[in-house]
Amino acid sequence: MSDSCYFYRMKHDRPNNPVSQSALLTTKLYIPRALAEFVPRPHLAQRLNQGLSCKLTLISAPAGFGKTTLLGEWIPHSPRCITWVSLDHGDNDPMRFWSYFIAGLQMLQSSLGEKAHALITEAQPPPLEFVLTTLVNEIAAFPDTFALVLDDYHVIAAPQIHQSLAFMLEHLPRNMHLIIASRSDPALPLARWRARREMTELRAHDLRFTRSESTAFLNEVMKIGLAENDIAALEHRTEGWIAGLQLAALSMQGRNDVSAFIRAFTGDDRYILDYLIEEVFRRQPEHIQNFLLQTSILERLCGSLCDAVLHAEGGGHGAQEPAVFHSQSTLHDSQSMLEHLERANLFIVPLDDKRQWYRYHHLFADLLRFRLQQQKSGTRRELHLRASLWHEQNGLFSQAI
Repeated sequence: MSDSCYFYRMKHDRPNNPVSQSALLTTKLYIPRALAEFVPRPHLAQRLNQGLSCKLTLISAPAGFGKTTLLGEWIPHSPRCITWVSLDHGDNDPMRFWSYFIAGLQMLQSSLGEKAHALITEAQPPPLEFVLTTLVNEIAAFPDTFALVLDDYHVIAAPQIHQSLAFMLEHLPRNMHLIIASRSDPALPLARWRARREMTELRAHDLRFTRSESTAFLNEVMKIGLAENDIAALEHRTEGWIAGLQLAALSMQGRNDVSAFIRAFTGDDRYILDYLIEEVFRRQPEHIQNFLLQTSILERLCGSLCDAVLHAEGGGHGAQEPAVFHSQSTLHDSQSMLEHLERANLFIVPLDDKRQWYRYHHLFADLLRFRLQQQKSGTRRELHLRASLWHEQNGLFSQAI
């Protein structure tokens, strides 16, 4: 590792080299500071270290699962020099996206990527593939191994950016590793890279706190001092969701009967409600919100059951059309919607390996049912009747009751 990389990694809160693109926000290139108090996760650090031998590490999980925090804690001890780019919705312009990408590289060495940057800023830039070919060659000539983090990649929706990043990854030099942190799976050829063993993945089931980590977080970091049975109940209710545990700890402050609070803790707790509404629910298009609300009455979900509840074509079994929610045509294939929700990490848990049965995260289901209750009273009754009819017609009599 060169002295410049060592300096940058040790001083990652400030740039080693000035960014030449004056129109770019340099704060988007700063690596987040590690928290003063945190729960050590050596098994995840080991996974990240091992992943450096691949082209790509994908950290894909819903909001509040500690993706950025994990990276911030790992980077000071990483065997490679790390550089960082935080993305936002404005980066859906390909020229802006690759300008930030190059700016991140130039935090390692100011001349790295300067030829590609000159091409991309021309009055009439050449084709993007030509620019990226130049950039790949510049990276290959860089003397050190390093990794670049693209944080919040879920904000990127432009197909041209996905395609160009896939081109970059297909031709990525061996001295570079890419880390993508995202709330949803990016539109990249992940299956191909997975089959080639060119990708390491960390997902919600990897990131959720274990019982021992929940204990350390609540009692050592948050200073709550809970009994073991209370921690077990809260860990079960939150399913190891880190933000859920933190918000529960905030709600417990100043309470005398903590055990009673934990027993009653649900997704309509004010802190949980505010977080899930602002960070998750309101960010979804209306037709997805409608799907989530209507299917929240179900303990388990599959495509045909959701079709029946939504009264989509072929799923209603001739039931009378109800006057509840207008659903867009995308809801007429509930199986595709469920698979979309899984890829989008929308707090949905697969119950098998065949993408047939799912359930919602406990606290997210609580939120959705709370929101559904605010609709007119006949809505939930009609949805339950349709679900009961489906269970009866499919021989699941105990669940039809």
